[in-house]
Amino acid sequence: MAISRWALLLVLLIFPFGAFALEPIEVDGRESGDKLTGQSEVWHDPDDSQPLASIVEAYRDGEFGPLLSAGSTGLKKGAFWSHFALRNVTDSPVTLSIEYVDHQLIELSVFQREPGAASGYRPLINLSMNKPFDHRRISHNRFVFPVSLEPRQTREFLVRFSSDGAGFVFPSMRIWNPDTLRSNHTLETGSIAFLFGGFFLMSIFALVGGIATGSRTFYAYSVYALAKIIGWATILGYTHQYLIREDFHWRYMSISGAVTILCGLIFARIFLQTRRYTAKLDYVLLLMMANAGVLLISGLFAIKVLALVTITIALLLYPVTTVVGIVRWRQGSGEAAVFALAWSLLMIGLVVQAFRDLGYVEHNFINYYWPPFSSFTEMLTIMAAIGIKVRRLRQQKLVAEKQYREHLEQSRSELQQLVWARTRELEAAKRLAEVEASTDPLTGIRNRRSFFADAGLYLKLAQRKHQPISLLMFDIDHFKSINDNYGHSVGDEALRSFTRTIFEKTRETDIFGRLGGEEFGLLIAEDAQNARHTAERLRDCIAAIELEAAGCNLQFTSSIGIASWQPGISMETLLKHADRALYEAKRRGRNQVVEYQPETAAVEL
Repeated sequence: MAISRWALLLVLLIFPFGAFALEPIEVDGRESGDKLTGQSEVWHDPDDSQPLASIVEAYRDGEFGPLLSAGSTGLKKGAFWSHFALRNVTDSPVTLSIEYVDHQLIELSVFQREPGAASGYRPLINLSMNKPFDHRRISHNRFVFPVSLEPRQTREFLVRFSSDGAGFVFPSMRIWNPDTLRSNHTLETGSIAFLFGGFFLMSIFALVGGIATGSRTFYAYSVYALAKIIGWATILGYTHQYLIREDFHWRYMSISGAVTILCGLIFARIFLQTRRYTAKLDYVLLLMMANAGVLLISGLFAIKVLALVTITIALLLYPVTTVVGIVRWRQGSGEAAVFALAWSLLMIGLVVQAFRDLGYVEHNFINYYWPPFSSFTEMLTIMAAIGIKVRRLRQQKLVAEKQYREHLEQSRSELQQLVWARTRELEAAKRLAEVEASTDPLTGIRNRRSFFADAGLYLKLAQRKHQPISLLMFDIDHFKSINDNYGHSVGDEALRSFTRTIFEKTRETDIFGRLGGEEFGLLIAEDAQNARHTAERLRDCIAAIELEAAGCNLQFTSSIGIASWQPGISMETLLKHADRALYEAKRRGRNQVVEYQPETAAVEL
């Protein structure tokens, strides 16, 4: 070990302070961003605690090595150091602008030296997102620093890339002629301003549409468009450059990103009506919203690692929304197909960005600006989808108006009008009488007579189609004590709440009715196993009902008996079997689901 150290010292004496491990990058002052400082000499400081002297020693000891990824370090703690050299190949002084390629970096420190200089590395510049924007020598939304080289001069550089704890680092930096960089930045800023103007106009148009129609879809779209402006302006660095020039913090990017994702998911749920038509996928969207909520919290409390993890998860989960759009399109919603196309454009860009940040995809101009431009295209396409939806609703309205006019034209004569009016009155009276005769007045569902009539027809139809049938009988536990302790008005409200809960959790084809008192029946086209699952689900829903009574929250449970139809069994027999199972459920302590079994009379689930 001692011999190797003496050998290293001898080499350093012969070749003062570090002969280049790699050839310097030759520059002539005409660079247009196509040359990069490279990723061949990179070193990781896991704790971001090593002083410059230790970094120089690590470089001398050959600890710097190539970055083994497509361009990003991936999500890592600490800081990364990069070494490179620039050589002016001209006989004139050269001034360059070195630009960091991404917007996620928190701090950039640069040190320079001339090869062979005894003084070693000296600080050139320190750029930080947490400092006022005016401390930057070059006004740019990304980190840029100037470099000057004398004729034929070569300079070495050590650059520290810090993410303030943990983050994604792209060690490469672009080399520019200052005038070319300014022109390019003006073009970039103008293009982004065009996008933001488009977002703003779409937000205004949607707001006007919401005021005119009262549709939640327009309001949600308007807020979503505004969130896009705030999110992208902050993420790309323009908020720091033009608005919050003092006291800017990286958590503003997480907060704005979380708000944008939340607004997008809320709009998607409203536009696609996922809660109504795709309940299972709606739970996935709710999970994505919860992840965005965690991102928002991590931004508010400046939890850097959690923010980076949740934003990456959010980007990787974005394809789910496209799947939901495709499912709704297959269900018959034409505008959902356009929505799926729009979201796919955004989704591809964001997923590519996620893989780029993780180091699986090379960083370039296309995948850097793909997300904001695809976001703009997404909003335009969604606006078209909203237009398709509005057009469909308008056509439905025109059809309804045409039918109404045709109806009025048929009633020209006074006699026909009188006959028609009288006929309608009689029909209305008949329907009202039929409804009153078949409806329970308290709960609004079928009464006992109507339940048995509809259930009998349902049973015959199931027999012809060889479909399974199961009967669920409900009894509200200790209902008498509710009336005794809280009064009949509370008892009536308990019956109505019970009825609403069952009605909302069942299908329109199911037969549901009140058999008397606190007993109810539900006939469903399910076999015994699925009927048990349904009964347990409904029992949980009933137990979750809360009523306000006497200054406190009142909750109650229900016992459920199940009987499955077998060939040769009548509706009356099926009811007796379910009633026996219900009795057994109450005997076992209530709040139970019990299935009738011929062998054992009743067996607890």
